[in-house]
Amino acid sequence: MTIALAGQPNAGKSTIFNQIAGVHAITANFPGSTVKYTRSQVRIGQETYTCVDLPGTYSLQALDLAEAEARSFLLSGEVDVIVNVVDASLLHRSLEFTLELLELGIPMVVCLNMMDEAARKGMRIDTEKLSELLGVPVVAAVARTGQGIRELFLETVRVGRMRARPSPPKYGRDVEEAVEAIRSSLEDKGATDPLPARFLAIKLLEADEQIGARIEGFSDDVRQLIARVRSRLEAKTGRPAEDQVRMERHGLATHIFEQVVKVARPFSDIRHKVDAIVTHPYLGYLVLALVVYGVFWIVFRAGGLVEGSIVGWFERLRGWVSAASGLPPLISTLVDGLIQGVSGGLGIVIPYLIPFLLALSLLEDVGYLPRAAVLMDAFFHRLGLHGKAIIPFVLGYGCNVPAVMSTRILDTERDRVVAAVLSTLIPCSARTAIVFGLLAFFVGPWAAVFIYALNIVVIAVLGRLASFILPATSPGLILEIPPYRWPSWRTLWLKSWLRIREFLTLAWPLLIAGSLVLSLIGYLRLQPMLDRFFSPLTELLGLPPVVGTTLVFGVLRKELSLLMLIQALGTAQLDTVLSGEQMLTFTVFVVFYFPCVSTFAALVREVGGRWAWLAAGLSLGLATGLAVAVRCLAGIVM
Repeated sequence: MTIALAGQPNAGKSTIFNQIAGVHAITANFPGSTVKYTRSQVRIGQETYTCVDLPGTYSLQALDLAEAEARSFLLSGEVDVIVNVVDASLLHRSLEFTLELLELGIPMVVCLNMMDEAARKGMRIDTEKLSELLGVPVVAAVARTGQGIRELFLETVRVGRMRARPSPPKYGRDVEEAVEAIRSSLEDKGATDPLPARFLAIKLLEADEQIGARIEGFSDDVRQLIARVRSRLEAKTGRPAEDQVRMERHGLATHIFEQVVKVARPFSDIRHKVDAIVTHPYLGYLVLALVVYGVFWIVFRAGGLVEGSIVGWFERLRGWVSAASGLPPLISTLVDGLIQGVSGGLGIVIPYLIPFLLALSLLEDVGYLPRAAVLMDAFFHRLGLHGKAIIPFVLGYGCNVPAVMSTRILDTERDRVVAAVLSTLIPCSARTAIVFGLLAFFVGPWAAVFIYALNIVVIAVLGRLASFILPATSPGLILEIPPYRWPSWRTLWLKSWLRIREFLTLAWPLLIAGSLVLSLIGYLRLQPMLDRFFSPLTELLGLPPVVGTTLVFGVLRKELSLLMLIQALGTAQLDTVLSGEQMLTFTVFVVFYFPCVSTFAALVREVGGRWAWLAAGLSLGLATGLAVAVRCLAGIVM
């Protein structure tokens, strides 16, 4: 049995998915954070089932690639039962999509999620009456705390086993006559499809081109009949046929809502007063600056406290092993490389990675990021980008791969290309570890602030340039602002762990392997040859010759550049062998140059190889030019 979680953005689908499947999906109190479906095997009772977390969509009329992916899966014939996840506090708006799903004729259960939020708004929902009117089971839940999740999936399995297909909703007489005329014509002419004929008829009445393309044996006389039916309906109602269908759906949703919901006085809530400050056209930017500064301060303080002690301990361990062991030279060299690889991940990357990811997850779950997106909308329009581009840019601070993938939520190919290319320049968590572990730790916090300020300026300039090269009118931002929510600390940690686990399982082994390779290069005396090969770049940047080789490893993972730098220079006390100017130049180059392999692969998949290579070449040239400029400036200032 395949269970699909479907619903509008930010309804809690991924939270429910993680409750039943373990932590497999990144959740966020931010509409549009899920842009591809996630599949997992889950155990319910004594049986194992397939559960699929779909991207949020407001209707089956897909407007962007993420919504198209959700729609495509729902229409694939693979789904055995749908769990329609509904934000109970937004029930009126959500019911229209529920009615659309009922038209599919797939067994379905409605999950009224966020019942606590609905109660806070003074809403009392009669779930039994709602179930009676919709003709499908309705289960109340609070996914954040796990309340109602077990009951939800036990009911889902029961409905799936029964294969109880829901009755489609009935609309007004004019629409029903038009739907019946098209449905009977499709059946008479043998235009077959696995989807219900009634669903096909409604979508054809709505002029859904993708549905029209699915029909086999779609002859001219059927096309003419559909055109006549649409014209007749439009003549009767005085509005386009698709608008009439949607108006009927909206009217039915309103009728159901009024029968099942009683609204009392909402609870007094300080969150509205907080929102007035956070989204204020002037004070909001001050709050945003304080939030960013607070995150930087926490990451720097937490990471700095840990880095010095751990790195110092491993330095003493290296000295002890070097003095005490009677191992052959090759083994001794590899052991030293192994220690440096382990110490780099444990002592330099993780101390900054963990607090940064926890802080980012907290801002996501509280609901601050959509408010920051609204504040930044005007800025993105000046770049010639849709305001929704803030979503991939924010995700980029965690990892550039999901940032590139999330450009699917943008409406045009031009916006997706520009946002994808620019999002690769955002300092991801790996680059953040370099900025704090090297620059902030040895040079000072002001140097880290400079890197992030420079990054924003560069992206702004490039975005503005792109708007001249690829001109387009960017539509205004329509973004649902979710309520503030107190985060579940368990979910917060598990989500951060999902991101940290990627470093532990993928990046850290690469760090250790890279450290061993670099040790082997030194043992085989290949280092001078490689240094000569990269000498034009290192001389241009004013860096020691041995630094050239370390930059190559950064193409695999950005953290590798810093770890290999420590090993190439033979000490973790980098301030004894590098000047502040050199550290600043090195960091600028690493932050901007060639995206890592995973990001490059995501670029190829999302926008094509031509744009991916263009982004790679742009970033390499940009990194070199900026690093040289910063070197010259630092030489004057420092």
